[in-house]
Amino acid sequence: MKYEAIIFDWDGTLVDSAQRIVESMQDAAKDLGLSYKSDDEVRQIIGLGLPEAIVSLWQDLDVAGSVVAEIAQRYHVHYMADTRPLTVFFDSAIELLENIEKAGLDLAVATGKSRKGLDRAFRDLKIGHMFRDSRCADETKSKPDPLMLHELASSLGVEPSAMLMVGDTEFDINMAKAAGVDAVAIGHGAHDETRLRACEPLIILDDLPALISWLNDAGLNNK
Repeated sequence: MKYEAIIFDWDGTLVDSAQRIVESMQDAAKDLGLSYKSDDEVRQIIGLGLPEAIVSLWQDLDVAGSVVAEIAQRYHVHYMADTRPLTVFFDSAIELLENIEKAGLDLAVATGKSRKGLDRAFRDLKIGHMFRDSRCADETKSKPDPLMLHELASSLGVEPSAMLMVGDTEFDINMAKAAGVDAVAIGHGAHDETRLRACEPLIILDDLPALISWLNDAGLNNK
């Protein structure tokens, strides 16, 4: 296999968190008297950094920095509420990560989540030890800017051409293309196949079990 590192998006790729994100954003908007956004509208911004997502959702408003911060604060309150849908791994996520780890490839995460949010997820799901490094939207530039992947390439000590990005949104695929990194799209996340196909990933796979098969066919265990 030509890859030395596999980089995963988090929300919508490894973990099923879309409904929790959607409901939290809708409730934040309700708190502040903002216009209602449908489930589908909110799903389309999953993957962006939170400020970028907010600005994208309410383009009709003058969302100055203080307003964005207020919306973000209410979103965080709702996201952490005990009544929210649980965030769980998609089927075969752990098996997939273990297979990659056993093959001797580095694992990393590139996500639109905040550092606090990702670290909390790592801790709650007891998974952080499997990733050699990670980048979050509040400590670098938001997707689809390629800086996350440039920083991970430097940290991991690999060339972009030796990395593979796995994500569920056009933001993931376009970030990878801009960074010179190959990308695989997973179809069980936020963006539909038509939107993903327009970004021209190497392949669109239905789910993580299909990714396991694809990686094995590509020689995952013959590094």
